[in-house]
Amino acid sequence: MKTDQDPVHALDPTSAIAPQIARILRDRIIRNQLSPGNRISESEIARGWDVSRQPVREAFIKLAEQGLVAILPQRGTVISRIAYSAVMDARFLREAIEADISTILAHRADAALVAELRAQLVAQERAAERDRDEFIALDERFHRTLAEAAGKGGAWKQIEGLKSQMDRVRFLSLHRFPMAKLIAQHSAIVEGIAQGDCAEAEGAIRRHMREILFDLPEILAANPEFFDLPEGDLPAPVNVPIQGGD
Repeated sequence: MKTDQDPVHALDPTSAIAPQIARILRDRIIRNQLSPGNRISESEIARGWDVSRQPVREAFIKLAEQGLVAILPQRGTVISRIAYSAVMDARFLREAIEADISTILAHRADAALVAELRAQLVAQERAAERDRDEFIALDERFHRTLAEAAGKGGAWKQIEGLKSQMDRVRFLSLHRFPMAKLIAQHSAIVEGIAQGDCAEAEGAIRRHMREILFDLPEILAANPEFFDLPEGDLPAPVNVPIQGGD
């Protein structure tokens, strides 16, 4: 597995090196270009980018904190499996945080924000016709825009670290990614905000955050080697009624 310097991802010598390496490797892991069990070498990566081993070591530590790699004493660093429990915890936390964010935004009902979000929906529709990777980037932008508009940019940065495992699942499911359905869910969130309907905005984003619960069993069955599963049967998702719709 190639892990050395990629010309597309040249490092910026004027910025801190370790965070750049961590971002690039995180992206490769999330996109499953580096699969569970693959070993990555601190020395090889340092040579590839012509940097010292220290920033690479710092990047590995950051990735380990996100559960993306395991640093094994005397054995090197390997790409971790996707922890099922981490996916479920991240989904739960995202729903709780983003439900509050949508309520804040619906209470304000800012016209400029609604216009920006509707423009993003148009871009998502265009991307859905040609480029799944672009769509995922726009999906990320949509949720980040919501958080920043609510004054919760710091919370979004915390979410980004937590949702690494969720993002890996999303890329595993690209062949069956329900983009039209996700755009419709985004549209419902925007309309709830536009109408100043807190209950509808919150319900729409909770339904959106629970979409992964429907897809996960099939993704697990198709890619068992990617997952670290709990002992025994997987717990069934709890069907909690959502205010603002079915």
